[in-house]
Amino acid sequence: LGTARVCVYSKRDSNIQKFSNLAGPMAGRVSVVLVVFNRLPLTRACIESLGLTTAPFDLVVVDNGSTDGTGEFFQKFSLTIPLTYHRNSENLGLIRALNQGWRLADGEFVCFLHNDTEMREPTWLERLSAALDDDPSVGLAGLYGVRRLRKDGRYVGRTIVHCLVERPTLNGARVEVAAVDGVCLFLRRELLATLAGFDERYGFFHGYDRDLSLKVREAGRRCVVVNAPFVHVGGGTRTSSEAPVPLADDLAQRREALARFARRWSHRLPLDVRGVAERFTDWLPLHRDRKPHGASSS
Repeated sequence: LGTARVCVYSKRDSNIQKFSNLAGPMAGRVSVVLVVFNRLPLTRACIESLGLTTAPFDLVVVDNGSTDGTGEFFQKFSLTIPLTYHRNSENLGLIRALNQGWRLADGEFVCFLHNDTEMREPTWLERLSAALDDDPSVGLAGLYGVRRLRKDGRYVGRTIVHCLVERPTLNGARVEVAAVDGVCLFLRRELLATLAGFDERYGFFHGYDRDLSLKVREAGRRCVVVNAPFVHVGGGTRTSSEAPVPLADDLAQRREALARFARRWSHRLPLDVRGVAERFTDWLPLHRDRKPHGASSS
């Protein structure tokens, strides 16, 4: 029985399959949700990195109609991680699939993770959990975010904080941000349900993470980025010939999503969580070398 697998087909949907290795750990407090569409090598690398995670968790995979062997990979899934696999007959878009994922999740916490990431710290899940457990005012945690949003909803690049393996910008265990990037979103399932999940009116891919961040803030909670090193391919699921949306359409959808976000949250934008001293430190290098108006260049 040590290598046996259990397969249960849900009565609600024949496309939902639950697998668990009997030798593996019981599901923990966290459900990790991955949405996948082709690009199996990225998915495999991501899951292999998750296999080193020290905290127990269960894995929920929503497959948006992959045709590259992804389905077969999960049918033969061999890692000791409890798995729920759901396959859509067509690509429904990331945002709708994310909503499918958390509704299938059993954990107290839900962690949404892009499948083009690889974790480099085995305790990454404990660090995210601790951010919410240690401080009840924190409602949403992640690994990449921004401390300032403009009036039009755009990120201010110099205020981005992350713990990417290459050139991390986060010092310390965690820091408050205005918004958390969708590469990793960690929150209580109960809060997510209260917020009605992700807003599918944003379309296929963009805007959902900023919108969720501000919904969390509107509910009286804070957003933070946690220090847990990771690798992110970045756009690896959208810029290839296998991308579900042509690049021109993707750019148009990005603009539409940003405009919707700015309209929806006009009462909260611009948003800056930096203190006065930090704002001045960020401002000074941009203005130090500027000459006063009318000054001579000689």
